[in-house]
Amino acid sequence: MSIRVGIIGGGNISDTHARAALEIPGVEIVAMHGGNLERTRSLADKYGGTVYPDIESFLNHRPMEVVLIGSPSGMHAEQAMAALERGLHVLSEKPLDVSTRKVDELLAAAEGRGAKLGVFFQNRAAPDVAWLKRLVDQGGLGDIFLATAQVKWYRPPEYYANSRWRGTWALDGGGALMNQGVHTVDLLLWLMGDIRDVYAHTRTALHEIEVEDTVVACLEFASGAVGALEATTAAYPGFPRRLELTGSNGTVVVEENRVSFVGLHSGPDEPPPDGTAGSNESASSATVSDVSAHRAVLEDFLDAVANDREPLCNGREARRSVAVVEAIYQSARDHRPVAPH
Repeated sequence: MSIRVGIIGGGNISDTHARAALEIPGVEIVAMHGGNLERTRSLADKYGGTVYPDIESFLNHRPMEVVLIGSPSGMHAEQAMAALERGLHVLSEKPLDVSTRKVDELLAAAEGRGAKLGVFFQNRAAPDVAWLKRLVDQGGLGDIFLATAQVKWYRPPEYYANSRWRGTWALDGGGALMNQGVHTVDLLLWLMGDIRDVYAHTRTALHEIEVEDTVVACLEFASGAVGALEATTAAYPGFPRRLELTGSNGTVVVEENRVSFVGLHSGPDEPPPDGTAGSNESASSATVSDVSAHRAVLEDFLDAVANDREPLCNGREARRSVAVVEAIYQSARDHRPVAPH
């Protein structure tokens, strides 16, 4: 396989995308564009690629087949649309965008052009999480009636103060929920199915930002199960993300991406032997040291392009989490249950 990719963005996540790309045989980084030209040039010096100061020149670079987007969240749809219009496939950092309206426009454009559109929801690719997905799909938990999730992380004041876009409605689309918690919303939807309605409260408890740094939401799933989601960037010093599913056959607990507990009346008593060791780095830092899950998502996406199939997390799947986040924010504003749309 030989494929040329371009990268949009000059920050930490684009560094992650670049490292993941270069771990895949046959993948070459050929072009880069970011709002911070100095940081983008620094990335290109490490990983390769021609640096373009404007996005139009970047998108016209050839040969190039795939664009990886790691810019601020509120720019994803606009940049992805421009790439799709030039016949390029797009794999975006989460979320696909900060509003379902813009996501819907993007989905229509991708489907109309026959282009692949995917999102880096890399937790789906973690071996332990994939094992849990198989267990759920095979009925190993029985009838699941309760799901609880905690994303009790910490970000220091400078995480927001040193950024022009984090903690803003326009470019971050929200706070602890849209930026950090959206990964866990995606996992809940992937494992449990659609969410029928939400009832939520938000707070800006610690940070001087215009969006929330703390949210608590009650969830009702279409299956009849109920759930609770907590997300914050104000819980010092930061704790591993915890996801707990309970069904008629028992309970499984995931901390970060590692199955830490299996208690079933019947079936496997141990987590998968090939599972990841798990890491707590995301709880207190936005820097990613282990890019294996990102690499797995990118490998899957490139295979989807090569074999004309849907990627692990396509655009329509990614829309679901944005719709739930929008509903949670509306519920917190209106003080009433809201159904995702």
